Amino acid sequence: MNSGHSSSTLTSHHIYWIVAGVTFLTLLVSAGVRSTPGVLIVPFELSFGWTRAEVTFPLAINIALYGLCGPFAAAFMERYGVKRMMLITLSLLVAGTGLSVWMKTTWQMTLLWGFLVGTGAGFTSSVLGAVIANRWFKEKRGLVVGVFSASGAAGQLVFLPLFAKMISSYGWQTVVLATSLSALLTMLCVGWFMRDKPSDVGLLPYGATEPVETASAPYANPFLSALNGLKMGARSKDFWLLAGSFFVCGLSTNGLIGTHLIPACMEHGIPEVTAASMLAVMGIFDILGTTLSGWLSDRWNNRWLLFWYYGLRGISLVFLPYALDSTFLGLSVFVVFYGLDWVATVPPTVRLCSDVFGKQSGVVFGWVWAFHQLGAAAAAFGGGILHTWFGTYTFIFIVAGILCVTAAGFVLQIHREKKAAAHSV
Repeated sequence: MNSGHSSSTLTSHHIYWIVAGVTFLTLLVSAGVRSTPGVLIVPFELSFGWTRAEVTFPLAINIALYGLCGPFAAAFMERYGVKRMMLITLSLLVAGTGLSVWMKTTWQMTLLWGFLVGTGAGFTSSVLGAVIANRWFKEKRGLVVGVFSASGAAGQLVFLPLFAKMISSYGWQTVVLATSLSALLTMLCVGWFMRDKPSDVGLLPYGATEPVETASAPYANPFLSALNGLKMGARSKDFWLLAGSFFVCGLSTNGLIGTHLIPACMEHGIPEVTAASMLAVMGIFDILGTTLSGWLSDRWNNRWLLFWYYGLRGISLVFLPYALDSTFLGLSVFVVFYGLDWVATVPPTVRLCSDVFGKQSGVVFGWVWAFHQLGAAAAAFGGGILHTWFGTYTFIFIVAGILCVTAAGFVLQIHREKKAAAHSV
């Protein structure tokens, strides 16, 4: 009898971290699949004779869906369950990547890498991490969100160098098969280990002492739930402050630096391989910075954390044009400093969203995340247009830095009235 009780205690003690681990693996593989086209653009051009515009059009659809699926992802998870939606969306990644071995035309790439992979990655984005963290953890929630947020950089670090070598040695077909196999193995882990919520195994969220109210009615229409979440959020000033600051976050990270840093470096005489290695090093410091940010978000005022993150990022972007013209030391300082701050904004943003919107925070954060990706798309495309006009990235980096400093001022207003009212009572 005692041994059975001990086994049950062991299981209940570890289930939180098993669920967190499977979620991290899903986010890691999804990020790796989503970033794979970066090493496939040139091979596709050479293999099929497509132009750069023809290759990147499906990727633009991919980026758009990655952001716009977020709000609906949270609603579908509430309606159909997290585990079921993870299995469905991972199957989209398996199909989209695996079938591209037989791809011959651009419309097939648009269907596979644009719609299937874009939707699959969109449903396994930061929204999934936020939903799991809010459902399964009361204590250490910020730390868990930080680790989940770091999965994007970790996925690129794990997959991209390996895939680049595989393409040079065996061809691009091996890479798409490898991504498909990775997603399939992740599906098996989700099917075996994942659970929807702590109550499914008779537990409370980690660190909770009383039951938590469920988020929504079990038979709510997921599309209406997503739109109602937007409608509710749109009435709140805090929503627009969160969405606006996250728009600037996406604009100043994967939209600007992730897309334009390598060509900017090449314009300053830095080889492409060296520039790509710099992005990889940024990813390493991103993991450290985001995990630390999650730890801090459990302990410090999250508005002030965001203030410092956006402010310091803005300063670093203004400094970047001078770093590109300076010695290797100046650029190294930027790589380390910016890398630590890359997605450090995610844990405190998730935390503030949870504080402001409570049980509806999953769907609302989905819309906040959509604004993040819209900002990224604006910087990726707008940065190219501005570079065409001005012939340099200097103006673009400085404007992005000013926007970050402006966002630093905005985030101090988030959730401020309610805090002040509670303080005065």
